[in-house]
Amino acid sequence: TREAEVLNRLQSKYGSLYRRDNVILSGTHTHSGPAGYFQYTVFVVASEGFSNRTFQHMVTGILKSIDIAHTNMKPGKIFINKGNVDGVQINRSPYSYLQNPQSERARYSSNTDKEMVVLKMVDLNGDDLGLISWFAIHPVSMNNSNHLVNSDNVGYASYLLEQEKNKGYLPGQGPFVAAFASSNLGDVSPNILGPHCINTGESCDNANSTCPIGGSNMCIAMGPGRDMFDSTQIIGRAMYQRAKELYASASQEVTGPLASAHQWVDMTNVTVWLNSTHTAKTCKPALGYSFAAGTIDGVGGLNFTQGKTEGDPFWDTIRNQILGKPSEEIKECHKPKPILLHTGELSKPHPWHPDIVDVQIITLGSLAITAIPGEFTTMSGRRLREAVQAEFASHGMQNMTVVISGLCNVYTHYITTYEEYQAQRYEAASTIYGPHTLSAYIQLFRNLAKAIATDTVANLSRGPEPPFFQQLIVPLISNIVDRAPTGRTFGDVLQPAKPEYRVGEVVEVIFVGANPKNSAQNQTHQTFLTVEKYEATSTSWQTVCNDACWETRFYWHKGLLGLSNATMEWHIPDTAQPGIYRIRYFGHNRKQDILKPAVILSFEGTSPTFEVVTT
Repeated sequence: TREAEVLNRLQSKYGSLYRRDNVILSGTHTHSGPAGYFQYTVFVVASEGFSNRTFQHMVTGILKSIDIAHTNMKPGKIFINKGNVDGVQINRSPYSYLQNPQSERARYSSNTDKEMVVLKMVDLNGDDLGLISWFAIHPVSMNNSNHLVNSDNVGYASYLLEQEKNKGYLPGQGPFVAAFASSNLGDVSPNILGPHCINTGESCDNANSTCPIGGSNMCIAMGPGRDMFDSTQIIGRAMYQRAKELYASASQEVTGPLASAHQWVDMTNVTVWLNSTHTAKTCKPALGYSFAAGTIDGVGGLNFTQGKTEGDPFWDTIRNQILGKPSEEIKECHKPKPILLHTGELSKPHPWHPDIVDVQIITLGSLAITAIPGEFTTMSGRRLREAVQAEFASHGMQNMTVVISGLCNVYTHYITTYEEYQAQRYEAASTIYGPHTLSAYIQLFRNLAKAIATDTVANLSRGPEPPFFQQLIVPLISNIVDRAPTGRTFGDVLQPAKPEYRVGEVVEVIFVGANPKNSAQNQTHQTFLTVEKYEATSTSWQTVCNDACWETRFYWHKGLLGLSNATMEWHIPDTAQPGIYRIRYFGHNRKQDILKPAVILSFEGTSPTFEVVTT
């Protein structure tokens, strides 16, 4: 997995400085990213094969960011601040949430956690270094009709804050880092207009998220904007705004010792103490029927519905034919979940889901960061935070702030409460280790907290090491040689921009293209495109935008037999200065001569100039 590979390379470079107990890999999370980098078969199948180049590219990028941080390390101070962010989330499984005890729900004013926790980092002169913000929201403002790689609402918040702090730098460059991290977002959607039937417009906020006509496929939640791009910006801007305020007003300093604890655990076989006399067990992983339904943020498409507590003979038969039958033991263990995929009993060509999972806590003074290997629902997060805080307190560490950092180290889908599990909506069907998953995690994290509080981390068992698989399923999409049309070469302009544009209009240039995946293998260029402005005073071209700018878009259109086009768009922002511009394309093409290995070559293309004029 990425984590193992990153830690191996860190060890060879830094020795024992960075270890599995003091490094957390936490996904900021997007649903619009490249796939194929996770070794368990469920994910490999979903992404049409394991892509080693995507894997290597991600590992290299993670290590590069650690190297940069290591090189720039300096003494400084950390401040913490908390505040609510309103109007950006709804609970997407409110019927599940209502299964939780009334007495418990009565203690909270909302069915989502509105609190944002911000860590502010400055050097000893008080100059800004960066921030981490934890907030519970799903990055699904961009819906599943989108094909553009992007970092969604949390990424847009990060982009705005970094652009503001790194004046004069292009996105992705500059010293200030603003990380918007995942929290207990399992049942939290940014699509705040709520679920409606896209064919009739009526609400489908019901226990099964279905519409009278068209069933569950028609029940989709929309964001507040006129389209998904606009919604992403509205939600992202609200998070940025709040983080900026909390950062500016942060005055409570985080002081005290640093501690960390990590264990690997076989999550398929945890004995959970429900009380002093009764125990229960976790299960081998399995996905329920409602997993295939998807959510109001992205439907499954096969007309499965959420909230199914019974299987379907049709799909059961198909599954049994292809994958074999689930055992009675696994069916019994997961009840009332009807099992669609008994992943824990499937091991060809490799295990379909992880058995060995990381649990980890890092404490900084009175702050405890719990590294959760999946997506906790709102109430699951509340229960874990409370339990961990109480555990610290019972061993003399009072008033700890416990943060849920979601999607850490390994991915294990969702974790609902035992009560939510009974309703078997999407999140519950995706709670892969069965109804007692949350209770198991609470027990495990309390154990880590106790070890830190009593200074007995050295006595914790390491636990069973996760497997590392060789020969993963190769991508189903083969690498073919890129070709340019006769008489043309890569980067040639097929359709130039118009000579003149106004602010708010869209510039479009089409080039002879090549597969953008090649750029993961040969990294001559750091961006797919630039927008450049001519500066008469210095008679030179200044880059005003790269491919990380929100106003640029890069579309790749695949043709036949290795031919392809690359379309660059620049949505001219209000802030653009009038003047002469051009757009440049940076790509890599795959070339193979007979009897020789394939090579990846870099190329570039430049559009004819165009003018941006004032209205």
